[in-house]
Amino acid sequence: MSASLSRAINVLKKVIDAPIASYLNSCVHCGLCAEACLFYTETHDPKYTPIHKLEPLRRLYRQEYTLIGRLLKAIGLAKPITDAELEEWKELVYNSCTMCGRCSLVCPVGNDIVYMVRRLREGMAIAGHAPQGMITVTKRAIETGSPMGIKLPALKFQLSQIKAETGIEIPLDQEGAEYMLLLSSMEVINFPEFITAVAKIMRQAGKTWTLCSEAFEATNSGIQIGVSEIAEEIVSRIVDGAEKLRVKTVISPECGHAFTALRWEGPNLIGRPYRFKVRHILEVLDEFREQGILKTSGPEDARMTFHDPCQIVRMGGVIEPQRRLMQMVAKDFVEMPDSGKYNWCCGGGGGVSANEDAKELQLIAFQRKKEQLEAVKAERLVTACANCRIVLEEGMERYRMDVPLVGLTELIADHLVEANNVGGTG
Repeated sequence: MSASLSRAINVLKKVIDAPIASYLNSCVHCGLCAEACLFYTETHDPKYTPIHKLEPLRRLYRQEYTLIGRLLKAIGLAKPITDAELEEWKELVYNSCTMCGRCSLVCPVGNDIVYMVRRLREGMAIAGHAPQGMITVTKRAIETGSPMGIKLPALKFQLSQIKAETGIEIPLDQEGAEYMLLLSSMEVINFPEFITAVAKIMRQAGKTWTLCSEAFEATNSGIQIGVSEIAEEIVSRIVDGAEKLRVKTVISPECGHAFTALRWEGPNLIGRPYRFKVRHILEVLDEFREQGILKTSGPEDARMTFHDPCQIVRMGGVIEPQRRLMQMVAKDFVEMPDSGKYNWCCGGGGGVSANEDAKELQLIAFQRKKEQLEAVKAERLVTACANCRIVLEEGMERYRMDVPLVGLTELIADHLVEANNVGGTG
């Protein structure tokens, strides 16, 4: 057994905790998780059944923690886990799982399959069987603070461009601000209009806010690749930055896994509660709406629908705020089939979009989203996740779908009542 495989086996032994033991024992092999996974529904290949993706973990549990399994191992009848097998399983654990949580949602006995996949990824990564693309972006995240290699000068350049175009000064390292906004690299490079939109909204609402030069990146590559130590380091940077600036609330941007990592995983990763609140941008906008300080006009006549990002909605519980916000700007808002917590993944979450080996499978899986969109005949597609936007754009280009796509924060900003743009500039 190689040293890396030995380390991986030891890690996997440790991650098999009481919940995983319970899940593995309680699976009734009903097949509902298969029908909940777009990689299975769009290929009909049984190897993409979610519970099947956990076979190495199940075998190790049986061999190490059950009487029959230990006896079979002792007499040489148990099949050991090998490096070759983990390499083969890489496609199932990384390429064909976005950790969207739909399989866990429909499991009749409550098994959290996503949790088990996350834990299996820990052993896979340590054994050297994570996809190269995910390894690369994770290294960048550790070395530069950003999975795309975005450094502070690049952010400052975008902020200077926004000031030149709009006259709005974006605050940086402002101590005591009410809000600290996080960004994903994609919002800095691909969608800087998100920053502009937040600036306009904060100006109208009269709120103080800031970016942090030492912790502006929200994306948590450690969660995606499955290495808890890296996830902890990335969260710690944000916590240190927020506490240094003494902000009251940290805003997660339109990025799903960033929200999950910071809001729900973060305190456990760093081993203590935060000294600030964490809110998704949708929650903040909905709070402004409820307080009567988010003023919009001119709802559009175009038929609009909303793509629910898995980590924000199904895993994060943010379901109604975006719908209340959509009602402010769309006269004809229509829900896709299986909307809300039952929505289908875009196909690129969980690091899949950063994994070149998964690209073709990702586009095949996109057919499920294509069917959803065609069912409502929307003239405009709205979402609230930068990664989803890129994946959706790629999928619609592949299938020649002409549906304009926009982020909800930007859509709200486009409908602000300019006459109410008073108060602090942030």
